[in-house]
Amino acid sequence: MPESVPGKPSVLFVCVHNAGRSQIAAGWLTHLAGDRVEVRSAGSAPAEQVNPVAVEAMAEVGIDITAARPKVLSVDAVQASDVVITMGCGDACPIFPGKRYEDWKLDDPAGQGIDAVRVIRDDIRARMENLLSELLPD
Repeated sequence: MPESVPGKPSVLFVCVHNAGRSQIAAGWLTHLAGDRVEVRSAGSAPAEQVNPVAVEAMAEVGIDITAARPKVLSVDAVQASDVVITMGCGDACPIFPGKRYEDWKLDDPAGQGIDAVRVIRDDIRARMENLLSELLPD
């Protein structure tokens, strides 16, 4: 079971395949927050591998997500997270009282070319900066 670290905010990113949007978001948050935030990602129906175009788009901005692997969404991961950000997973995400939920409306990078994925990547970065300013107000 994922453990939360006292005093450190934890964020879980969830999309259907855990291969594009949630991996890009996890990569951005890890890059921007370092070890100040605990980062998790999962999918309601995980793919076999991370979308290679998402990997390429993140590499263009100096973020390596090649080691990321799609993981199945677990109740434990949701319970251990302070903030749960869903990206088009519909009703597959369990809801627990006391958690902060956000649903980010983002295009799915699956099957898209690099130009479209760059737009999604940059949109996620802008949202991440807003999220970080709330999680780490100092």
